[in-house]
Amino acid sequence: MHIHILGICGTFMGGLAVLAQQAGHKVTGCDANVYPPMSTQLEAQGIALISGFGAEQLDLQPDLFVIGNVVTRGNPLMEAILNRGLPYVSGPQWIGEHILHDKWVLAVAGTHGKTTTSSMLAWILEDCGYAPGFLIGGVPQNFGISARLSGVKDGKNAESPFFVIEADEYDTAFFDKRSKFVHYRAKTTILNNLEYDHADIFPDLAAIETQFHHLVRTVPGIGRLIVNRQEATLQRVLARGCWSESEFFNGDGAEWQLKADDDGSFEVYFKGEPQGRVEWKLTGAHNRNNALAAIAAARHVGVTPVHAIAALSRFENVKRRMEVRGCVKGVTVLDDFAHHPTAISTTLAGLRQQMRAKNEAGRILAVLEPRSNTMKLGAVKQALPGSLVEADLVFAYGAKSGKDALGWNLAETLAPLGDSAQSFDDLSALVAAVCATAESGDQVLVMSNGGFGGVHQKILDGLA
Repeated sequence: MHIHILGICGTFMGGLAVLAQQAGHKVTGCDANVYPPMSTQLEAQGIALISGFGAEQLDLQPDLFVIGNVVTRGNPLMEAILNRGLPYVSGPQWIGEHILHDKWVLAVAGTHGKTTTSSMLAWILEDCGYAPGFLIGGVPQNFGISARLSGVKDGKNAESPFFVIEADEYDTAFFDKRSKFVHYRAKTTILNNLEYDHADIFPDLAAIETQFHHLVRTVPGIGRLIVNRQEATLQRVLARGCWSESEFFNGDGAEWQLKADDDGSFEVYFKGEPQGRVEWKLTGAHNRNNALAAIAAARHVGVTPVHAIAALSRFENVKRRMEVRGCVKGVTVLDDFAHHPTAISTTLAGLRQQMRAKNEAGRILAVLEPRSNTMKLGAVKQALPGSLVEADLVFAYGAKSGKDALGWNLAETLAPLGDSAQSFDDLSALVAAVCATAESGDQVLVMSNGGFGGVHQKILDGLA
């Protein structure tokens, strides 16, 4: 089958393209905005990419168009597909019907940490010989790719029954307003956390809780939910009905607990009994909780905690998660995907903890682009100053025009931070300010869920 993917450079749709090609389909696709890591991954896989959404792409005559949720009515190619009555389907539905239908699906849901937790879980299964397939909204460095059908076992391609998927609550497509994750039919499901996000499609927190309740409804009775005990939102979700076994982590009364040391390592406990110690390079309480959830989920498919803990000692994190992009004249530039106040706060806290553990005296210079739809709409802007308190200096960028323009005043929002925060609507001016300020020993932490105009390399070049 020849499938043509609209919106192929999104993290989900790019992964879908890889899976479809590995399953034997001919794959082509198109998109408007292209940036790494997905663009480079598609190139490496030899998948043909067309720039834009021109109606002339109908001439490719694919058997099926697979539609990403970036596509809206008015898109010229979509309008042509509708006018001609050609077959189309959403990406999540295609995945559910063609890839996941006969798999033991391990899904990772939550406002934060989905990519990292999915990567940890996939790596645990890989390290323990399960050769899982996966689809993750980022590139785990242990694998170097965001998606695959299955791994290799005993030197041969494995037919693994296990598949790890990042389970997003965002809506499926313009013609299917259910959350993506209801299409996956997971048997093991992590519910990591739940906060208000995606203000462009959800009117309030209760609406997102309803979608998570729909996810819980799809987990079979023989399945298992791994749930963050500390999240009152998730307690409300479960109170609306739960038909599966549940295990809890992170909180009073939870079966799974941890005890952390200053260096980021931690002891794992299950029902009060010690299971082992995770020794790794990752920082922050959020990553420890992600790991605890992954260990618990892996146990559901037969991985003992001691083996999961050993695997995590070899976990190399995900691209764009505290990824070192370079060091010039003693100034380190890091890249992170954090784009919600909670994620910004936990990322900065993790970096600060790491610096204290190493007795590093430098400053944290936070370079921030509030680019997500939720941030652009200003739905959580009041939490932004508080999320940045661990930074010594803040350099924030907000476009005043175009599709990434903010609908609110960035300087006014950051005013509570006083002279420690500066806002810019010109990227070159921001880069110049960072380079003029940074000193040897400083950590420049860039946070955005987009390409941010290549600001990482521009800072490195400016420091040289």
